[in-house]
Amino acid sequence: MAAPSEATPPQAGQTAGSASAAPATGIPVAGPSQGLRTVVAGVSHEYRGGGRTTHALGPIDLTIEPGEFVVIVGPSGCGKSTLLSLLAGFTQPSTGEVSVDGARITGPDPRRGIVFQQPNLYPWYSVRENVALGPRLRGAKKAERQRIADEHLELVGLTDFADAKPYELSGGMQQRTQIARVLANDPQLMLLDEPFGALDAMTRERLQDELHRIWRGSGKSAVFITHSVDEAVYLGTRVLVMSPRPGQIVFDRRPPFGDEPRTLALRGTPEFAAFAADVRAHITG
Repeated sequence: MAAPSEATPPQAGQTAGSASAAPATGIPVAGPSQGLRTVVAGVSHEYRGGGRTTHALGPIDLTIEPGEFVVIVGPSGCGKSTLLSLLAGFTQPSTGEVSVDGARITGPDPRRGIVFQQPNLYPWYSVRENVALGPRLRGAKKAERQRIADEHLELVGLTDFADAKPYELSGGMQQRTQIARVLANDPQLMLLDEPFGALDAMTRERLQDELHRIWRGSGKSAVFITHSVDEAVYLGTRVLVMSPRPGQIVFDRRPPFGDEPRTLALRGTPEFAAFAADVRAHITG
């Protein structure tokens, strides 16, 4: 079955394979929930294997305040994904400490949700069942988890595809499903590891707008990893640049447009161009 495009919502009687879908517009976003204060204190990380040690990251000191949208950009291999893994609790630092609201991170926690580069959806579940997985694992009753799933599918503009299987969706729609699944767990910190990297340019820009809209209405904190300077400048209320390995923070600034709503016109402004040039200079310098 051919995957639908990201253009227009389906008409009555159409299926996920025969119609296209547009991101939601004019619908309410999730209610505010307080983000987490995250502290990375004196953190370094090394990988050991094959008789050698690779110093991948650090030292890094970083504080992410509740409600911030922090975007981290840097060259390949600089430790961006390693830092995200430390924040998620998948990896423990070689030295230093990562803590959330004063408690050391020792493993994964549902308060921290991660959106991966690939959607990682269960193909035998419907879109609704994929989104409802977290509430189901928490023991929510069927009616409650369906309500949660349907609310978040509306949020990302996929209500008409709730009963479709993931393989019947386009790549962009699969990523929106993954975002809905993470949000259905109501995490206070969202960790996003290049979630739009494999998408075409038009879909990527559309999902950037959707993500920023959802974040602004949620009160959540977010840490977003990317290789794209334009994406970093467009999304972030704070942009960090990491140096080549071992990754350290060499740039940490807020764009002049702060947490204002993002629009296509912003990309063409002198302020956007100047800030993007500053970020690129710190990557290449």
